[in-house]
Amino acid sequence: MDDIERPLSVTALTAIVKELLEGSLPSVLVEGEISNCRPASSGHLYFTLKDRGAMLQAVMFRYKTRALGFEPADGALVRARGNITVYAARGQYQMIVEKLDRAGEGDILAMLEERKRALAAEGLFDESRKRALPRFPARVAVVTSPSGAAIRDIINVLRRRNAGMGVVILPAAVQGEEAAAQIARQVEAANRLSLGDVIIVGRGGGSLEDLLPFSDELVVRAIARSRIPVISAVGHEIDWALSDFAADLRAPTPSAAAELVSESRAALKREVGQFEAELETAIRSRIDRARLLVGRFEPSAVEARLMRVFMPSARRLDEAGEALGRGMKSAMELRARRLELATRELAAMSPAAVLARGFSVVRCGAGGPAIRDAASIAAGDDLEITFARGGALATTLEVRE
Repeated sequence: MDDIERPLSVTALTAIVKELLEGSLPSVLVEGEISNCRPASSGHLYFTLKDRGAMLQAVMFRYKTRALGFEPADGALVRARGNITVYAARGQYQMIVEKLDRAGEGDILAMLEERKRALAAEGLFDESRKRALPRFPARVAVVTSPSGAAIRDIINVLRRRNAGMGVVILPAAVQGEEAAAQIARQVEAANRLSLGDVIIVGRGGGSLEDLLPFSDELVVRAIARSRIPVISAVGHEIDWALSDFAADLRAPTPSAAAELVSESRAALKREVGQFEAELETAIRSRIDRARLLVGRFEPSAVEARLMRVFMPSARRLDEAGEALGRGMKSAMELRARRLELATRELAAMSPAAVLARGFSVVRCGAGGPAIRDAASIAAGDDLEITFARGGALATTLEVRE
């Protein structure tokens, strides 16, 4: 009786439950849908297995995850083999997964894929609909929970990067049954009242079912109808929702969305400084060119330019004159030599020159014709002989042919 009434400590009771569970369920095979999948920096994988009626916490240690043939993600339907244990520190039972296999797409993913195909077929996700964000929006409208971490992150980023930007918070539930309708109404209100130059729609991270309102058809159509550019910033970088496809731009986190709509003051200052330097360089370049142009019209510069222009012609003229002079001199010398040679030839061929060389001219009688053939004279004929200097009269004694 005393043993029954003696109270157990929480630790002792938990140890008993742990022993009973581990002893009776050394190995089980469980099929369920992954939810709230959280890979740890240590390499361990923490997630929840669930179905329509219950949830089971599970962990798969790093040395086991190396054998995985796929990347576990929220919504995936899997078969997990392992043993049931009790995590005493939290007083909850969990499954230590030894092997994890894909069992097919979960209900949520299947529903989202079907909805995505239907909305895409209507053209709501076409790239041609996407619009560029304004670079310097004066005001941004944020559709999110006013008490969530997302709005705090957005305001902190905007205060740090561009404190002068206006922020309009349009409060809406970001999970639960009423969330989709509230988000859609706030997007429409931002457009109807022109509450911003750009709209950020989003929330912090969560499980796949927590993010379902941003994949609701009401939200997707409201974003697609928006005349104001919309940024979808749902969850963490690995999370996604159908609002990402309908929005003009998808941001991996709410903080990243705030950075996209706000130019950093330091970056703007650097850009303005760069523009200033480029403008100064351009003006100095124009001034230098103007000085060069003006300097070209100074007398010395003009004279130098004229000399550069006329120098080739003057030089060619001088060279042509010199060549002409040399040609004329050469021609005259050639003609002088030819004249001298002709004079010499003429002098050599004159009768006086012939006579000077010892020849004489014999004529028949005084003043008769010159005798070229002995047959033209006879013995006894008178002859007149002309020498180079002087002459003589003779009588033919004998003719020799």
